[in-house]
Amino acid sequence: MDHRGFIEIQSPWQSGRLEYHWIEGDPDQPTFILLHEGLGCVDLWKHFPKKLLEKTGWGVFSYSRFGYGRSDRCALPRTVDYMHREAEHLSVLLEQLNLEKVILLGHSDGASIISIYAGSDVVREGRNALLPRVSGLVLLAPHFFVEDVSLDGIRTARHLFETTDLRQRLEKYHGEQVDDAFWGWNDVWLNPLFRNWTICDFLDGITMPVLCLQGNQDEYGTIRQLEVLREQTRGPVVIRVYEDCGHSPQTEREQTVISDISEFVMDIE
Repeated sequence: MDHRGFIEIQSPWQSGRLEYHWIEGDPDQPTFILLHEGLGCVDLWKHFPKKLLEKTGWGVFSYSRFGYGRSDRCALPRTVDYMHREAEHLSVLLEQLNLEKVILLGHSDGASIISIYAGSDVVREGRNALLPRVSGLVLLAPHFFVEDVSLDGIRTARHLFETTDLRQRLEKYHGEQVDDAFWGWNDVWLNPLFRNWTICDFLDGITMPVLCLQGNQDEYGTIRQLEVLREQTRGPVVIRVYEDCGHSPQTEREQTVISDISEFVMDIE
């Protein structure tokens, strides 16, 4: 079954409706939970969820975070710890979905958010019986700390938003809150307080298998992000670096990415 709608969540930081798209798959297998990048939403995954289901047979659930797509607006400006807050929203959402097992798959900011969640005490120590078991993580171009190249890429995005048709292209997906979506992301990354942001402390709490995928021409991060992941996590880590590929391997190398994900998840289940 393929259905779209809204789910209401209540967290300590914000309550409201989140837009979702759920393609149900084999009920005896884990479900992929997709978290989008800093300018993404449900619709910007495009055909990726359907192709992932076709390859694996497993269900795929994606949602737009507050302030994106058709979800409720978020309070601005975002705080430097906004990804930690999003990890709490994810926890609340997973409780409500009542799934037995999940594979968390995130791109860019989404990969950072699931790393915070997966490395938290609640998941590591199994403190919440209502949460599903996380069978594995798939991280696409994650950020664990801020690099100069990250900030350069975000400054470039600001210039493009102000001088090209980027705003109009994003408006197709975010509608009336396109400015909130863009500036909410861009402003916090360029906040001087964000320069020292890091989530490396969460990495040693990650014990489940991890697949990390990145392009060698990623305009928002270097291979050092992957090296830190391998050095600090306590579970098995598989890394793939794609040649002549930028920040969105799931778009630029879609078939290869889906094949790599399929191989990874079949090995861990």
